Amino acid sequence: MTMTNAINRRPDWIPASGPQLRVTGVHFDAVRIEGVRGERVAERLVEVTDGDAGPIVCEASGFRWMYFLLAPGEVRRHSWPLGVQQFGGRRIRTVTYIGIPALEGNTWPLQWYSEPTAGCPYVDARGLLDTVWGGGSFGL
Repeated sequence: MTMTNAINRRPDWIPASGPQLRVTGVHFDAVRIEGVRGERVAERLVEVTDGDAGPIVCEASGFRWMYFLLAPGEVRRHSWPLGVQQFGGRRIRTVTYIGIPALEGNTWPLQWYSEPTAGCPYVDARGLLDTVWGGGSFGL
């Protein structure tokens, strides 16, 4: 699924072509959820935001991770449930790279589930948490 709300200018952390690695905690923080759980969270988030969920990258092979890209510093401001991996923040001692696809062209094995838009350049952390916990459990 690709968003139709185009952004006027490609953010500098999105590559012009292909997929490229970017360091978390600089241009964005990331939350990662595996497989069907991640897909369901992404689907719900897109639904509750009327299609303007912010940047969500999905991995087309392997574990089928969903990466929700948040504003820098957002990951450490919230308590995340088990099964949700967090990347970014100044207190984290390890450096983590996340694959980011270009907006167009061959980016396999990564693709945009939801692109950043002018109105929503990042996924809203509070909205993501509400979506993850929606229905009373994370066991979506």
